[in-house]
Amino acid sequence: MRFPVSRLPRPVPVKAWITDSRLLLAAKTALAVGIAWLVARLVPGVADDYPYYAPLGALISMSPTLMGSVRVGVQTVVSLAIGIVLAGAVILLAEPNVVTIALVVGIGSLIAGSRWLKAGGDYVPVAALFVLIIGGQNADSYSIGYVVQMSVGIVVGLVVNFTIFPPLTIGTAVSRLGEFRALLALHLDEMAQALEESWPPEHEDWAGRSDTLRDTADGVRESLREADESRKGNPRARLHKRDLAVDYSDLYDLESITFYVRDLTEVLSAAIWKKRQFEAELPESLRAPLAETFRAIGGVLEARNAGDDITPAVQAAEAALETAIAHLDEQSDSAHSSLGTAASVAFAARRILAIMRLRTQEAAEK
Repeated sequence: MRFPVSRLPRPVPVKAWITDSRLLLAAKTALAVGIAWLVARLVPGVADDYPYYAPLGALISMSPTLMGSVRVGVQTVVSLAIGIVLAGAVILLAEPNVVTIALVVGIGSLIAGSRWLKAGGDYVPVAALFVLIIGGQNADSYSIGYVVQMSVGIVVGLVVNFTIFPPLTIGTAVSRLGEFRALLALHLDEMAQALEESWPPEHEDWAGRSDTLRDTADGVRESLREADESRKGNPRARLHKRDLAVDYSDLYDLESITFYVRDLTEVLSAAIWKKRQFEAELPESLRAPLAETFRAIGGVLEARNAGDDITPAVQAAEAALETAIAHLDEQSDSAHSSLGTAASVAFAARRILAIMRLRTQEAAEK
């Protein structure tokens, strides 16, 4: 049973999404910086002397997710306060000089590495240095103005990020998950073609794609993590509800399948080109049945992408595998080395189908 690639959904290209999201974030950042500069001039007291820190606060608070903006904003303000305290200790207990400034910056850098200040920790030594060098004799007023105006900018940034198209990347993560399935299906189809062609085959792009499959899996996991974070505190998430736990489960299955697909790739490459890390042989009589098995497994992935019930596709793939195993059992007079290679390929295919079969059983129980 073969599911045509034309049925696969056409997700938004990843590069296009990255460009659009960055353009939106850049526009919102520019707007936030401009508003912060206008608001900063209205702040009363000593903070009025340091309006340029408000645009800086707005700039650093802009993040691809709302929770990211909140995290950066809060940790930056905390880091500024710690840095100012360190600088104040120098002013009260000693005097600013080469030794004390270097010591404070060193201590601030150590504090900045704390796991509690990952987002804004770099401002601990920066704040201490600015207070000691720029603040000078007016360290107290400078410190107040610095913290107040940075806080004003951060608040402006948070408001802009919350009110103007707050980022929600669920759709992108789901699209990338679909692209991952499509890539695995394509990879299996190309391996099937290689088995059917005269060896060595004309097409060998698939042979060097193992690292790409692994990197793609890592990228999809990161996209899901960002999508999960983008929902927190986001009013748009109420309109776009989705159970990402299901998507994480799908990704876990795909990562497991990828492990066996990469193993198949290495074994088949060794059998074809005889120049890999190990030698392998594959009887010509078994190539066509295994090719049909690979195509049928790819058909399961395509059916999943199309939103169809994958049970018929899984059954077809299992039937194709049983046919291949039957051919393998008939090769008792072949060399043990070639039979071992074929058995290894069949075992990996069986493990892949076991993962897929488990998903159909879980779906039937719900």
